Amino acid sequence: MGESRHQLFQQFTASQWTGFRKGVEKEGLRVDRNGFIAQTPHPSSLGSALTHPRITTDYSEALLELITPVFDTTRGMLDSLRDIHRFVQHNLGDEVFWATSMPCELEGDESIPIAEYGTANIGRLKHVYRQGLAVRYGRMMQSIAGAHYNLSLPDSFWNLWQQAVGDQQSLQDFKSDQYFWLIRNFRRRSWLLMLLFGASPALDASFVAGVRHDLSRFSEDTWYGRHATSLRMGDLGYHNNAQASLNICFNELKTYTDTLFRAIHTPWPPYEEIGIQRDGQFIQINTSVLQIENEYYSAVRPKRTTEPQEKPIQALESRGVEYIEVRCLDLDPFSPVGVNESQIDFLDLFLMDCLLSDSPRIDDEECDRLDDNYQDVVSRGRDPKLTLCRAGESVTVDDAAAALLDRLEPLAEQLDGWNGDNTYRSALADQRAKLADPLQVPSARVLDAMERAGMGHREWGLEMSRRHQQTLRDEGLPDELMAAFEKMSEESLAEQAAMEQSDDQPFDEFLEQYRRS
Repeated sequence: MGESRHQLFQQFTASQWTGFRKGVEKEGLRVDRNGFIAQTPHPSSLGSALTHPRITTDYSEALLELITPVFDTTRGMLDSLRDIHRFVQHNLGDEVFWATSMPCELEGDESIPIAEYGTANIGRLKHVYRQGLAVRYGRMMQSIAGAHYNLSLPDSFWNLWQQAVGDQQSLQDFKSDQYFWLIRNFRRRSWLLMLLFGASPALDASFVAGVRHDLSRFSEDTWYGRHATSLRMGDLGYHNNAQASLNICFNELKTYTDTLFRAIHTPWPPYEEIGIQRDGQFIQINTSVLQIENEYYSAVRPKRTTEPQEKPIQALESRGVEYIEVRCLDLDPFSPVGVNESQIDFLDLFLMDCLLSDSPRIDDEECDRLDDNYQDVVSRGRDPKLTLCRAGESVTVDDAAAALLDRLEPLAEQLDGWNGDNTYRSALADQRAKLADPLQVPSARVLDAMERAGMGHREWGLEMSRRHQQTLRDEGLPDELMAAFEKMSEESLAEQAAMEQSDDQPFDEFLEQYRRS
């Protein structure tokens, strides 16, 4: 019998291990002083949401998205994220940056302004796509915020790993296969991340006004799930009935891209009834199951940086998978930047073990079972009686979580031994502490903090947002960094203006060309 992948990895040396490459994208709503979603346009002092490399918007004009460069250390990445936050907080005036994943007070769809990106065709395309999300699913779902963690391994690792496992493919194909290997195991274990990091057990009553739900009353303006870990990832959050027919279980690159391509080119009758235009204005890119690849909601995505005018599918097919995007992370409302160091280090350990463990293909039956496990933890993860299906057996969620953490211990010791520190064992110990005391998981901490403060979700979220704003404003930015961010904003505005000046193709022609490409 051959050596396991873990055994092969143990034969590496400290000099051969060059660590992880990582970055984060962090979303958050701009909110007025009363805790209501901001109705103001994207601040010009933050530059162009279309072209700024660090500060953009997601669905709504009020939904900021902050993007770090790629780093090889957690500390470097978090320092960068904090710098971007400091600059943003410096330029928000009386508004605050909402600290929780579930939104502030809303007044229906019309209170959520759709993001604007100017008059250049690519900017108009981004706006039309968001109009399409509005007519397909409503705007409420799009007001939710989260953090996306991006991780890759350098080619120096992949070359050695390919030799170790005896693979003869091109490096590009080998890397794509291995990233999908990792993704299959991520699908099997992602429920654990919802238990350890889910932090949205409650929401503002305005979010579910007129909607049937099974939540419990926390206060006059707040509903909550008694054992929920993440309402953001449940039925009231990101969900899509049309996409249920896609059956994407991430076995390999070709089936993944083929399925997405088919979805973008398969008409969906309810969307055909809506139509592409209304009152002479485009309201969706097409009438297919998906307008574009990014409309597909998933807890993880294989990604490749795109070239100008290139679609994500084209980039993946031509150059393979470049990195993994973990998309299921709620904002940490106790952190001024929405994520924390121990969490990121644990994710590195968790994802590396997904790569090093056996990862058979996922059939339809297992795919359904994995979805059930995930949704059960999202909705009832803090229920000690909850059981999950693991290898055909029913196991309590606590036992299943403890078993997964136990299997990470040898890898944590190996990585710490190479690095000469205690980074991964410490991150693992932090997660063990949550299992030892269920009141320490973030979802329980949120409910406890709200109860102790005598506040509902709206009031507590505003209090935490103001506290983080004060912390970051007090820290400030060094003059040279402030000047660099201001220059970035100015250059992004100039770049958008230049794009708009040079763009002379009629938008309907541009859109038709985009659909055909």
